[in-house]
Amino acid sequence: MAIETLVLGAGQEVGKSCVVVSINGKRIMFDCGMHMGHQDHLRYPDFSLISKSGDFNNALSCIIITHFHLDHIGALPYFTEVCGYSGPIYMTYPTKALGPLMLEDYRKVMVDRRGEEEQFSSENILQCMRKVTAVDLKQIVQVDKDLQIRAYYAGHVIGAAMFYAKVGDTAMVYTGDYNMTPDRHLGAAQIDRLRLDLLITESTYATTVRDSKYAREREFLKAVHKCIANGGKVLIPTFALGRAQELCILLDDYWERMNLKVPIYFSAGLTIQANMYYKMLINWTSQKVKDTYATRNAFEFKNVRNFDRSLINAPGPCVLFATPGMISGGFSLQVFKQWAPYEENLVTLPGYCVAGTIGNRLMSGKPTKIDLDENTVIDVRCQIHQLSFSPHTDAKGIMDLVKFLSPKHVILVHGEKPKMESLKGRIQSELGIQCYDPPNNDTVSIPSMHYVKADASNAFIRSSSIPNYKFPKIPGGNSELGDERVAEGVLIMEKSEKAKVVHQDELLEMVGGMKHEVQFAYCCPVQISNTERTLDSELSSQNFGLHKLLAKLSTELTEDSIQDCGEHLQLESLYISVCSRDNCTYRATDDCVGDKSATTYFCCTWSAADEKLAWEVISIMKKLHVTDT
Repeated sequence: MAIETLVLGAGQEVGKSCVVVSINGKRIMFDCGMHMGHQDHLRYPDFSLISKSGDFNNALSCIIITHFHLDHIGALPYFTEVCGYSGPIYMTYPTKALGPLMLEDYRKVMVDRRGEEEQFSSENILQCMRKVTAVDLKQIVQVDKDLQIRAYYAGHVIGAAMFYAKVGDTAMVYTGDYNMTPDRHLGAAQIDRLRLDLLITESTYATTVRDSKYAREREFLKAVHKCIANGGKVLIPTFALGRAQELCILLDDYWERMNLKVPIYFSAGLTIQANMYYKMLINWTSQKVKDTYATRNAFEFKNVRNFDRSLINAPGPCVLFATPGMISGGFSLQVFKQWAPYEENLVTLPGYCVAGTIGNRLMSGKPTKIDLDENTVIDVRCQIHQLSFSPHTDAKGIMDLVKFLSPKHVILVHGEKPKMESLKGRIQSELGIQCYDPPNNDTVSIPSMHYVKADASNAFIRSSSIPNYKFPKIPGGNSELGDERVAEGVLIMEKSEKAKVVHQDELLEMVGGMKHEVQFAYCCPVQISNTERTLDSELSSQNFGLHKLLAKLSTELTEDSIQDCGEHLQLESLYISVCSRDNCTYRATDDCVGDKSATTYFCCTWSAADEKLAWEVISIMKKLHVTDT
């Protein structure tokens, strides 16, 4: 069995997360995002790789969305309403509540304000979300009789979840984006210790180990305070959900302690609407926020107010949260154009910025000019401050999660290629786990152990209770337990029947065959004196030889008991009888030595299972010289 993983997005890049995993006949799409840095066909995953015919309902068992960020949910309305997928979709309750806000805000910015061609309409968003089934944390969801999924708390943003999927005995986890350390409004990711064949994890900060949260907060507050003290304006480009709430809590608390009167603004009604949802979804926040909820709701900001566009060029210092993040367009770009030419102003970038965005160009090294298009050039004289308030886990967090879950295989997505290569090497060398970092549109195939529950026949169960010591001990086995291999059986799997283990002797009868057994033979000489022969006249010459041989072998073989069956001796499958043929085909010529009149030949036959025992007995027989002493 194998798990096939087709990476349609976030392969060696950050953007348009979309991974299709096939497990034992089930096919799951994890996330359906768009790339914020592209405006062409690269904006969406290449859905034709899922189904050339476009029959996505039969090609997919379900879609799972980990959280509401556009690089994870942005292509979903297009895939359902334009491409025609109408199968099951799962996400958490907060993601279902907040996802439409993000999608509609994006649609307004790109279509209503920038005049781009509409990818999906407001009605498409509503119709898409009607197809969604909301799930709670740790709720076991039976997608069908074979596929089971379960969500785990991921931190990152409110409602974000890691998803566990299991088909039969094959299991995997897709993390989406997650954070292994708590912040001011969200807790750290939490997941059970699971037996996994595969872990697919984000790797945004694959080589970064962050300073403490408190050190980063102090540096951020110091930069903001310095700017407003000098009369400057602070632009914080951020998405309306997630970092906006985290930084508002931080600034609101700081403004209270420092008794500052400089205004803090939100740029859009969306954030006000988002804060309303945050108040409703308080149970998905950190323990500290929940504990203080009775006396004060952390999302009711005393010092934050709504922003009017007429205030863009108003005199005096201020702090402005403007959407979207990364300065990828919209109002944050409009404000950046106005404020960037002035040295006293500050642009602080609190998180990761995707390649192709203005935020990414600012982080890569402060440019003096930015060519926005053929007719627009922005002078950049303002201060640029980059500080990681990103809700993604760092390299230590990724390694901690991989070590904790200890899956058989790891696939890295949602990261930059050189950094992913470095992390891949660490996972393989330090943890001994096979790791992959495929590019977009590549498929990774990994083996999967498939367990089958089987019945057992009565004969097999009886044989299992009697240890079989003929087999050599297993290297590294427990010597106190003796031989660990106690029974042999045959696994029978018929078309419509449950698998069954039977004893090997039952198999021939079941299939109506005849038993054929390979026998080995050897004709061995033993010296028996004539004096001995005459002393025991009551026995025939044949029985006399067996009688004497039995007496001698019984003294030599201490652990095994040899039986006298009259015409032959028997030990397991080994039979010993007197050979009366002068030219026996099993007799070696070099064994015919000594006094022929005092030599008796014994024919030994045995099956393959007792070969070691047979040669041990023959070796003893060759050394015997039966006399009257």
